Amino acid sequence: MAIVHPINSAGQFESLDPAAPFVIEGSYLDSYQYADEIERDGLRMTFASIHHPLEAYFKALETAGFVTETLHELPIPEGLASDASPRHDRWRRIPLFLHLRAVKV
Repeated sequence: MAIVHPINSAGQFESLDPAAPFVIEGSYLDSYQYADEIERDGLRMTFASIHHPLEAYFKALETAGFVTETLHELPIPEGLASDASPRHDRWRRIPLFLHLRAVKV
């Protein structure tokens, strides 16, 4: 399973500065809908999603009879942040994605 890491969907950086604090306003523990609007090369896209805390994912797997074997919290890949812009270095401090493998027991 690969998802946007719940910490990423729970908060945001205060600014584009590479050392900007990452802030969670409200509750990380609540589930809620959100949308990210992105514009690149004149194209506008909206990504609709739902934030869930980590516990919600693991509870769903447990209820379905799965046990988690491995878990990886992935930051922005090496070579991409500084190459694109120094402000992207801030994404090395928190995970962007959560990868895990679960098996049915």
